[in-house]
Amino acid sequence: MRRALTLWDSTVGKKIVMAVTGLILVFFVLGHAFGNLKVYQGPAAFNHYARGLRTLGSPLLAPGQLLWLVRSVLIVSITLHIWAGVALTLRSWRMRETGYKRFDYLGFAWASRTMFWGGLIVFGFVTYHLMDLTFGNANPSFVEGNVYHNFVASFSNPAIAATYIVAMIPLGLHLYHGFWSMFQTLGWNNVRYNVYRRPLAAVLALAIFLVNISFPLAVLSGIVHE
Repeated sequence: MRRALTLWDSTVGKKIVMAVTGLILVFFVLGHAFGNLKVYQGPAAFNHYARGLRTLGSPLLAPGQLLWLVRSVLIVSITLHIWAGVALTLRSWRMRETGYKRFDYLGFAWASRTMFWGGLIVFGFVTYHLMDLTFGNANPSFVEGNVYHNFVASFSNPAIAATYIVAMIPLGLHLYHGFWSMFQTLGWNNVRYNVYRRPLAAVLALAIFLVNISFPLAVLSGIVHE
């Protein structure tokens, strides 16, 4: 127990928490982005996809139970990810004050220096995004159960569409550096394939960025419409 608490309080322990929770969140972002591609198949397919998420696990589970279990895992992961990120950032700032002035600049990409603030921006955006398209209290045109309509109604507003597109930039940078550093933290490194880690992280981040910004652009251009 004492070893676990010591690891929990250490820099390495916090990095492991960041890596594991980050991996969970990466899988969610991937599934969310590519699941939303159903919108290009029209309202029936997109609404059917949304209803399917709510009935996952049926008939063993009641409608929505598995979805809320997944949401609970995500909430815990986000909370731990933010806690570990803030703790590591504060520890980094203290280290700089005691002489480790080059801590953040030893071979790290610019993306790594934006992880903290970028993460806060992404968190703020996700909060608004849930209020807009999941709970509907930030979307005056929200119609319960009509996910396609809510999607189009939200992104038809140029200000919301622009905010969404801009928010994808820090998300992409966060994914790029986080995915790359995750391999390092969890010990998934080998001289034979280390050279591919950064390109793989870049491809992943770019793919998610392009898929996500395609949604508001498709609505604004009329490709996706009611």
